[in-house]
Amino acid sequence: MKRYVMLLAGVILMVSAIGLTPAHAKIIGKDVEYTADGVTLKGYLAYDSGMKGKGPGILVVHEWWGLNDYTRKRAKMLAQLGYTALAVDMYGEGKQATHPDDAGKFASEVMKNFDTAKARFMAAEDFLKKQPTVDPEKIAAIGYCFGGGVVLNMARQGADLMAVASFHGSLAAVHPAQAGMVKAKIRVYTGADDKFVPAEAVEGFRKEMADANADVKIISYPGAVHGFTNPDATELGKKFNLPLAYNKKADKESWDDMKKFFKEALGK
Repeated sequence: MKRYVMLLAGVILMVSAIGLTPAHAKIIGKDVEYTADGVTLKGYLAYDSGMKGKGPGILVVHEWWGLNDYTRKRAKMLAQLGYTALAVDMYGEGKQATHPDDAGKFASEVMKNFDTAKARFMAAEDFLKKQPTVDPEKIAAIGYCFGGGVVLNMARQGADLMAVASFHGSLAAVHPAQAGMVKAKIRVYTGADDKFVPAEAVEGFRKEMADANADVKIISYPGAVHGFTNPDATELGKKFNLPLAYNKKADKESWDDMKKFFKEALGK
């Protein structure tokens, strides 16, 4: 019995030494609220309950559908990697769309009033920085579709982010980047056959970033179309007659590259 106890103690010490979380640790996901300009924003926070100390925080900006289960899933996936992730509510009051007409209207309103969008993004960032598991000096952001456009435009405007990743995101500029303004390292994951983000838009973005001396890498996936990371995209495309489709290979490769990118940029 004594030998067993000593062996168990040794295993616990070894686990602690190499930084593994205890068996009772689990991913916590919870709804949270914060405000911007008097509007209640309903986000979703995910983190590992076994995490010790502070680590990087990641903002996750939703597709044009709003903050839904897909966005929450991505926040949880980031938490499994050891990050604290906040899925951001850009529409306010947790508003979601189930039809492209409404989704387009919600997204357009935000992008046309980017001062409001910026205030909501910054409110989310401030909320994330205050979490006990977050190092406020190490904040990054990812976005999907509409959300990709949001995080790229925040980077263009000099947001205090260490890294930004856009997945099948809009590349249009609210205000084109100026030389020296972009602080974040940037990755853009786009579909080579994305009708919403054609080759000329990609090349225009590439030139804009080069002129701004930004640290950017663009990865284009052959055969991938808009929404390639979302398993629901194919069915949604059929339902609404839109050029959307899931691409398992592009989804996995883009996520794997993002993990390496964040490890290099954030040190985790």
